Amino acid sequence: MAIALPRHVRLPPLPTVRDLVKLYRIKALKQLSQNFLMDERITDKIVKNAGNISDHYVCEVGPGPGSITRSIIKRAPRRLIVVEKDPRFLPALELLREASRDVTDMHIEINDIREYNMEKGFDGAPKHEWEDAEPPIHLIGNLPFSVSTNLIIRWLKSVSERTSAWSYGRTSMTLTFQQEVAERIVARPDSESRCRLSVMCQIWAKAQLKFTIPGKAFIPKPDVDVGVVTLIPRRQPLLNIPFKTVEKVVRSVFNMRQKYCVKGVERLFPEELRGELSARMLDMADVEATRRPFQLTNEEFVRLCGAYVTLCDERENLSAFDSRMPKILREQMVWG
Repeated sequence: MAIALPRHVRLPPLPTVRDLVKLYRIKALKQLSQNFLMDERITDKIVKNAGNISDHYVCEVGPGPGSITRSIIKRAPRRLIVVEKDPRFLPALELLREASRDVTDMHIEINDIREYNMEKGFDGAPKHEWEDAEPPIHLIGNLPFSVSTNLIIRWLKSVSERTSAWSYGRTSMTLTFQQEVAERIVARPDSESRCRLSVMCQIWAKAQLKFTIPGKAFIPKPDVDVGVVTLIPRRQPLLNIPFKTVEKVVRSVFNMRQKYCVKGVERLFPEELRGELSARMLDMADVEATRRPFQLTNEEFVRLCGAYVTLCDERENLSAFDSRMPKILREQMVWG
């Protein structure tokens, strides 16, 4: 059977992104964490790491003046949705849409990606069963540093619920992050970078740090380098527990990252039950109390989450307890 090779197309002559930025007098806004990537070799490499997108459906997050957008269009996706919060980029993006109308069906959304309905945007794309191959749908983006962690947690929740872009199947993500955030996403146990984000990403997705972009490649130059990460949802997540519950357990354990993990586990329970239930939870999960959070494996976090759910099932209201809730509310509750 013949294998379909990715299509590559040439766009008609266009002003460079650098020229467009000057033409429309667009300056990067610090409050939006904007940094423009001008090197076409790098943007081509980012898109290449997304895999074959020819005749596929792509959503680009935060296209700005359209650097990565051009590299995406050259790969001839069937539909390209660009979601940009800053309306100043609209003229540059409309120029690209006009130039690429024979290549791809390009839609421009001036919107916050956190409010954009991706399920509706991908309407018409084929849906795959979760256990099957990934659908022909991709998220690609140069994420603003200020929203990247919040955004990936939101998307992981959608992955866990199989909603939004993941109602079509195991939609892949190829995204840029501040280098230290990229390293946290892929960090293994015992790594200095290991944190809540590491565990949350790795429970629901396979994460790979593809390459690093030096800060000097961006305008204005950020103080840090940038990592390109791909995340592909797992056919079988490491656990089958509601996202909110898993996040609560992982967040509590990592709340005291350098202390023994028992200190974080204790924060899951009311003070009067703390000693008894934290000891039971660690025993049920077969996790040593003196391990530090960053030393714990994904499998140990899975067992901790399972043990926590079991304890909550035994006691009324226990799952509603939050160490951050006002003291007066804690005192009013009965813990079964």
